[in-house]
Amino acid sequence: MNALRSRLSAAFAKGHPALVTFVTAGDPTPAATGDILDALVAGGADVIELGMPFTDPMADGPAIQAANLRSLGAGTRTTDVLAIARAFRDRHPGVPLVLMGYANTMTRPDPARFAALAAAAGVDGIICVDIPPEEADTLAPFAEHGLDVIRLATPTTDAARLPAVLFGASGFVYYVSVAGITGLQQAAQASIEDAVARLKAATDLPIAVGFGVRTPEQAAAIGRVADGVVVGSAIVELVGQHGPDAPAQVRAYIQSLSAALAASKGAFEKENWA
Repeated sequence: MNALRSRLSAAFAKGHPALVTFVTAGDPTPAATGDILDALVAGGADVIELGMPFTDPMADGPAIQAANLRSLGAGTRTTDVLAIARAFRDRHPGVPLVLMGYANTMTRPDPARFAALAAAAGVDGIICVDIPPEEADTLAPFAEHGLDVIRLATPTTDAARLPAVLFGASGFVYYVSVAGITGLQQAAQASIEDAVARLKAATDLPIAVGFGVRTPEQAAAIGRVADGVVVGSAIVELVGQHGPDAPAQVRAYIQSLSAALAASKGAFEKENWA
């Protein structure tokens, strides 16, 4: 296993649910993003998803849409995102970093070139929201450069389609718990438990659950059945509210989530690692 993939694997092998956190690169500015990322790590985040700003983030709700516009308005470009990633890797050599974005940000003009640049910047994996499994060959260069290609499963991913979603997936599987956009609602716990059980029966990859997770209590409940919990919109809202002063607020919020997941460690070990 190469250095990139070993970091991501280690994050899901600590004996407790991994806290996966998301922020948009360049929000509120490229220069301010590093401090926000440091706050995530200081608060206890196990995996960082760094969003690539895009004009039409169709899977995202109002909070992340606004973050994309703030970032683009601040002049953020792909070179800035990669520079942020590279500086993060220098400061935090052991913390997994995943780029999350859309095809227009990851495959233009050449996915092989971007994959090489991302790997050189120390990125561990990618989540490309709008490339379906049937077009997975587009993302082959990322795997060739040692990056994990993380796939999305949703409540509408039925038994017939699930093998295609999982084929070639690596790192972890991101279960989108609601059929909708980010940040506006959370699925019922029972439906999450059923979905995680179904996915675990189909793959040995860790399962991280996201969309609509806001409170420590929600995170702990999901962490009792999943390998990871993804939190994004609530963090992005703090950045939107506090701007350059957001790191202190972000760190405190992440600490509350991390503590809740640590408290669910016993149930997690019993249910997922026995």
